[in-house]
Amino acid sequence: MICFSKEDIFLVTGASSGIGKEIALRLNSLGASVLANGRNEERLQKTKSMAAHPENFFLEARELTENIQELPLWVKNLKEKYGRLKGLISCAGVIADQPLQVLDESTGKKLFDVNYFAPVFLAKGFADRRVYASENASITFLASISAFLGEKAQTFYGASKAALIASAKTLSHELSPKVRVNCISPGPIDTEMTNRAVEIHGHSNISRCTLGIGNVKDVSALASFLVSHEARWITGQNYILDGGYI
Repeated sequence: MICFSKEDIFLVTGASSGIGKEIALRLNSLGASVLANGRNEERLQKTKSMAAHPENFFLEARELTENIQELPLWVKNLKEKYGRLKGLISCAGVIADQPLQVLDESTGKKLFDVNYFAPVFLAKGFADRRVYASENASITFLASISAFLGEKAQTFYGASKAALIASAKTLSHELSPKVRVNCISPGPIDTEMTNRAVEIHGHSNISRCTLGIGNVKDVSALASFLVSHEARWITGQNYILDGGYI
């Protein structure tokens, strides 16, 4: 059985909603201390109210795309505040539908700032040897099957997730053997983001999931495994979690 101690400290971004929220709550329920990041303090407080061990659930509100260059320093300051970090689980992300004829640079930059640059610069801070735990430290990025599918109107979104997967592979070599780096690429998961996409595009794509639409718990279960000692020999991998979508 996977379990953690309160000395196992995980930074989870995007923890105020969706997959990030569920990962933060699951890690805490398994005994870990969680540094929950999100943009909205009120939503983070609601997440904490659901925590199994609220005394080990700490809120760190920050807009990650503001001063991205300063994210490594922010992560180092978290280490000074809480202690060495066992893991970084980067879940914050945004999506935008833009067909080729209406692509604009500002939207592309926004998507890449949130989905790619912020996670990579968070990893830069985590990878400081003074920041991460001495044993079985890990980074887990939340990517997407959009990196492989070539879905309509997802030029920038798919590209940002593909770039993240490619960089994770590079980082897994650069940071080994001290820090493991992996990705999870979910298919359609029952979240607010997916529900908005269904409203726009309909249910035709969802029907491709032979096991039905996924639940946030499906992703948090895999994430908890990947950051645990049970996955100590796993790095440089991208796990497609899509219920048979691809």
